[in-house]
Amino acid sequence: MTEVNRTTQWLMGALPFASLGVVAAVDVLTGPDLGYLSLLAVGPAFASLVGGVRRTVLIGVVALITSLLLAWYNGLLGDRQSNMSLVSTTGVTAASILATVGRQRRERELATVRSVAEVAQRVLLRPVPRRAGHLRAAVSYTSANAEARIGGDLYEVVTGPGGVRAIVGDVQGKGLEAVETAALVLGAFREAAHDEPDLRGVSGRLEKALNRRLSGEEFVTAILVDADPAGKLTLLNYGHPPPLIIHADGKITLAEPEDNAPPLGLASLKVEGPNPHQVAFGPGDQILLYTDGVIEARDRAGRFYPLADRAFLLKDDDPEAALEALRLDLVHHVDAPLHDDAAMLLLRFRDG
Repeated sequence: MTEVNRTTQWLMGALPFASLGVVAAVDVLTGPDLGYLSLLAVGPAFASLVGGVRRTVLIGVVALITSLLLAWYNGLLGDRQSNMSLVSTTGVTAASILATVGRQRRERELATVRSVAEVAQRVLLRPVPRRAGHLRAAVSYTSANAEARIGGDLYEVVTGPGGVRAIVGDVQGKGLEAVETAALVLGAFREAAHDEPDLRGVSGRLEKALNRRLSGEEFVTAILVDADPAGKLTLLNYGHPPPLIIHADGKITLAEPEDNAPPLGLASLKVEGPNPHQVAFGPGDQILLYTDGVIEARDRAGRFYPLADRAFLLKDDDPEAALEALRLDLVHHVDAPLHDDAAMLLLRFRDG
């Protein structure tokens, strides 16, 4: 739980007692003529926001005792104002107990959903290997769906006979349908990456798998990478943000293809796929692949996250620590829950 959430929980927990204290103080200061006693029911009303049934009952009892004490202090015990205060406080307490029971039931259901979603996330997006052939790898995934903690971004790294192959993609849409599509893409990639001699063959297998499932305007943006140990990267970009190449000398470039290609799953458009795009990739170099949830993340002023300007954060010798530093900087930039999933995959050429 974040510091903000803890503070919010504390404030919500203190609210019933604070409201009782304020009403009691106002009643004592203004006297019985204005009839503030019935406002003591606000305390039990707030009680259902956090905590359990016992706490709600406790706050209701405190409100009733406070009502009786104020009525005695004002000489109103047994009159209409005092009786109305007791009745309203009792009724609101009973309603708050029922609301607390319902809230706790929903919280238990949500906890179950979260647990299932986390298991599904671990099965769908397995941890990438820290060492894959001649590369070191690290991954970061931050889901915008805070309740289910699962989204439609995808990534994978596979070591095959000819080198290392990787994919980062983004499924159009959200929810279970996006998760199912992501699972389909990853399953097809994991199989094809071992069998196909080049990336064209891999992407062809992905297209076939998607075209059996997708219809209409559904699609998946993706970038496929083939890393040759001899010092070369081959990229196929299907409508995806271009990756960052951070060279050993500190120079940063965008690996943009010469021509644009539509996303995967749009074979009905009958447009040829992208041409392979090759870049040099030697010792000390690293490549950052990411989804649009990273570069489209906005701060409170509406400014996009300046990924290229923040790439210097990837300087730590440990790829996982370097990527975590970048992720924390992204979260700090937004300073709020992300509006879209944000996946990042960092690949480094091992020096030895």
